[in-house]
Amino acid sequence: MTERITSVALPDAPSDGVSGGTSRRAPDATLDTTSGSASDSTADGTSGGDQLPPARLALNGRTWAEIAHLLANLPVSIFGFVYVVTLISTGAALSVTVVGLPLLAGGLLGARQLGKMERARARALLGVRIDEPSPLPVRRTGFFAWLWSSLKDPVGWRTVLYDFIRLPWGIVTFTVTLTSLFVLWPVLPFIARGLTNVDRALVRGLLSPSDELERRIAELESDRGVVVDTAAADLRRIERDLHDGAQARLVNLAMGLGLAKEKLLEDPDAAAAMVDEAHGEVKLALQELRDLARGIHPAVLTDRGLDAALSSVASRCTVPVKVTADLETRPAAAIEGIAYFTVSELLQNVSKHSGARSASVDVWRTDERLLIQVRDDGHGGAGLDGGTGMAGLADRLGAVDGLFVIDSPPGGPTTITAELPWRDRGDETAR
Repeated sequence: MTERITSVALPDAPSDGVSGGTSRRAPDATLDTTSGSASDSTADGTSGGDQLPPARLALNGRTWAEIAHLLANLPVSIFGFVYVVTLISTGAALSVTVVGLPLLAGGLLGARQLGKMERARARALLGVRIDEPSPLPVRRTGFFAWLWSSLKDPVGWRTVLYDFIRLPWGIVTFTVTLTSLFVLWPVLPFIARGLTNVDRALVRGLLSPSDELERRIAELESDRGVVVDTAAADLRRIERDLHDGAQARLVNLAMGLGLAKEKLLEDPDAAAAMVDEAHGEVKLALQELRDLARGIHPAVLTDRGLDAALSSVASRCTVPVKVTADLETRPAAAIEGIAYFTVSELLQNVSKHSGARSASVDVWRTDERLLIQVRDDGHGGAGLDGGTGMAGLADRLGAVDGLFVIDSPPGGPTTITAELPWRDRGDETAR
């Protein structure tokens, strides 16, 4: 007996077919061979068993920080604008009185504090890392020194400019951000990023410390102090040499000639001996004056240039010195003088301290720099703290943007390189 098998539809089966069961389907229905389920989906757009992701805000923490910064721009910019306008108007109105300039200087110090708060706000909300500027430099004590330093403070004036131009921008950012928060919130992260990028540029441009400029100003102020101190020391040395040397000899000469005049009639022989002694004193006084003038600025340097002057210095050194000067033109007189005295001091150290058997001096020009190199085969060990005047040479070269490098290992040899800026003699004459 043949038994007929018929398919039976499950009463509770869904119309799209469930994997693992037998169902009745329309002839044109197709099965999804990759997942084992039908391609038809439920009315809500989800496949059977899938869950919707949990609801969350689209704005992250960084965006909310930028939004907070933009909304705070308006009250902060109003306060800064009112402060700056009050400061400028009051300081300008009272500048003809005694309290005007001190009030303006105090206002600039307050502007520094406003800039400090703005940098802190940018660090906290915008992630802009800007170092604090250097403290207000006051090289001398006293009220007027403080007043002048405060009035020419570039940090304070840049902060004044920053707060003055911020009010229109603060109004724009507050209005756009507040409106976008309710109307354009899907694109608010992009709007906030664009607006805060302008804020970042303003903070970097006007509230940055300008380290390179401040460093250069500090160097120039230090170099100016070195030049002034060096000039004062040179004047004291010249005064001491004149007082203890030539002036003392001239005083003795005058006294000797006075005694010779008194004895001229009574004892002509004694008077003649006194005159001979006075003649010797005159020669010694002239020699000391000549040496003093050479120490101030040697005549051979003025007349014949650096090559001949260095050869003259080398001839007075206690060790043989070879001088090589490769200069097609002469540098400015000030640079030439510094180069001469640098080599003179170094050769004196070679004579006194190095214990060398020979030395050499090389001078040449490279681009816009004048280079000097002094070598000796002594025992080495030279340094800036050795009491040989090296520190003074380094300060003098540094005052004119020069360099001073010592290479002197124990046991020698010693190589000292000095570098000076090159200035043409004709340019200096034109100035």
